[in-house]
Amino acid sequence: MSASRRSGTTDELGPDEPERDGSEGSAGGSDLLAALLDGMDAALCAFDGDGVVTHWNREAERILGWSAAEAVGRRGFAGWAVREADAEEVEGRLMSAMQAPGRQVHEFALLTKDGGRVLVRTQSAAVRGPDGKPAGVYCAFSEVHTQIDLERSIALSEALFEDASWGVVLVDADLRPAVVNAHAARALGIGRTSVLGRPLGELLAQGVEELESALTHVLAEGAPPAPAEIWVSVRTPDGDRRRCWRCGFVRLASPLAEEPVPLGVGWLFQDVTEAKQAEQEAATLRFRVNQLHRAARAAAECEDPAEAATVHLDFALAGFADHALIDRIAGGAVADGDTSDAPVRLVRVAGTPSGAHGPSLLGGEAGLPVRYG
Repeated sequence: MSASRRSGTTDELGPDEPERDGSEGSAGGSDLLAALLDGMDAALCAFDGDGVVTHWNREAERILGWSAAEAVGRRGFAGWAVREADAEEVEGRLMSAMQAPGRQVHEFALLTKDGGRVLVRTQSAAVRGPDGKPAGVYCAFSEVHTQIDLERSIALSEALFEDASWGVVLVDADLRPAVVNAHAARALGIGRTSVLGRPLGELLAQGVEELESALTHVLAEGAPPAPAEIWVSVRTPDGDRRRCWRCGFVRLASPLAEEPVPLGVGWLFQDVTEAKQAEQEAATLRFRVNQLHRAARAAAECEDPAEAATVHLDFALAGFADHALIDRIAGGAVADGDTSDAPVRLVRVAGTPSGAHGPSLLGGEAGLPVRYG
């Protein structure tokens, strides 16, 4: 083997070549190849045309426990990385990639150095020599559960951004949308590509401060313990639309960095405007019914009709209006068939204080008419 075997690789797939003294480029290329292989997230091994292991990286050592020095140079997997009974089938499936176009995907069990078994998924393909003929096979593999977890993550991401029935927005560290799904684009009243990279203030007329504050908090502290309801006004060609969104947030960090590097925030929201409006209307109705009941009971205890009217007004006012008054008709026709020629006048009997809180004030003793248009 050449000197690169000590790092888990040989310079070429196939028989060893004599070392070329003084070839700094060859040594540098070998070191670069070894560094690239050892830095891969996937386990990788390679075989020459005779089935001899020529490459073995650190991820393969981590999964199976066999070091590069123990693996490189062995013929096949029989007796060390695969059970003897399974070796022929496994090696046949791997080496068949030399004659097959493209990549071949297989799943089988490999043996660890301590005697355990690991189910792996492999992708193997032929390595061509200078003459274009197959010179060996490379094989990348990973534990099946790791591969399944990755596939699930990818499938979940694609489903969220294509088929989810709620809005999903990926917001970058600058608080600008980087990816949106179709539901979110409809909620924002703009196309999926048009929304990308735009400040939230261009999309929302109101509620921007609350939303940006929530996103900043998630970037710094992480996801809140419960969803938040935020009222916003969405800018549309037909005017601003007032909506209530129930929002959930998750902080996104790069899985490839040793230290957590924020990639942005995953923002999920659902429009709950109709439900919130129905809740508010129901609460208002319950409050008004309770206030009217209390008003009737309080007014019934008053002997003076005028006092009873103002007490009823004070109790009922909180559920209906900010300001109220009572006028009575003085003079003139007050019923059908009344032939009196006296003009109809309205006299202020009571009213709530203007510009201040307090009970209704009785008045009207002077009998002066109230001016109405």
